[in-house]
Amino acid sequence: MTKMKTFPQLVVLATALVSHSLFAQNYPNKPISLVVPFAPGGTTDIVGRVIADPLGKILGQSVLVLNKVGGGGVVGAAETARAVPDGYNLGFATVSTTAANPAINPKTPYNPLTDFTPIINIAATPNVIAVHPSFCNDLPKGTPCDYNGFVAQLKKNPGKYSYSTSGVGGIGHLQTELYKSMAGVFITHIPYSGAGPALRDTVGGQVAIIFDNLPSALPFIKEGKLVAIVVAAPGRLTVLPNTPTFKEVGLEPVNRMAYYGIYGPKNLPKEVVDKINAGVKKAVEDPIIKKKIEDTGALIVANNPDQFAAQIKAEFEVYKKVVQTAKLTLD
Repeated sequence: MTKMKTFPQLVVLATALVSHSLFAQNYPNKPISLVVPFAPGGTTDIVGRVIADPLGKILGQSVLVLNKVGGGGVVGAAETARAVPDGYNLGFATVSTTAANPAINPKTPYNPLTDFTPIINIAATPNVIAVHPSFCNDLPKGTPCDYNGFVAQLKKNPGKYSYSTSGVGGIGHLQTELYKSMAGVFITHIPYSGAGPALRDTVGGQVAIIFDNLPSALPFIKEGKLVAIVVAAPGRLTVLPNTPTFKEVGLEPVNRMAYYGIYGPKNLPKEVVDKINAGVKKAVEDPIIKKKIEDTGALIVANNPDQFAAQIKAEFEVYKKVVQTAKLTLD
């Protein structure tokens, strides 16, 4: 038999509901922090800054982008997980922070499936393997600097080349390790504190190869400072019509795009989640904002919280399997 609530209990419950409703109605009444867990210059930072200004205007309060760097994104993500669930401390969710890093690092200080409140996946971005032009100069005379030439050079010179990524356990790291195992090649991992520094050193020629998100690498590819070799995308991209996808070269499991979304700490009020979700959707409906994101090579997703939660879970399971199969560790 269900026990009826007493009058005092009903009063407390009613007061809590009214207070919760008033909070949601008044939200936001001060600036919102959006933690980007990587250094400036990478794709996460680019997409975060594109969305922050219009979202702030829609919500009526500034959305301040804060770069919290370290641990392949873990430092910034952990700060979001520890934050008060009031909607004023949000984080930028990536495959690296919610799937790849937790999959390889058992000491990650948060559970990606239970310590956050997914809000929205803003955009999906293709990933690209690109090389410094000096790599192309190493190829035998007359060999095109394309995917076939790339693979042949790596197989001929195992261990000669290195690749840069945003850090140990990031999507670039695990996706490259998956690629290496399937393609039968060996290149040495050089981890950085974020995609920006990794990209800078690859463009500068200190590292020959990078597995990066397309938005940050694309400007350098267009300028001829990097050469695109192969992309992870549903099909050939209009911005790189001559670059094959991993599926085309027979490596479909590597053909995974990255997501860039917003989440908060666990127990974020539904009213707040819905308000932010609606605000982002409205922002990306603006043709100017939509074009800014799509010009980077990203595809607008703008899904609902449940769909984003399902994506996070699916990617986490994929990279757990990659780590187990390849026996990857942080050492």
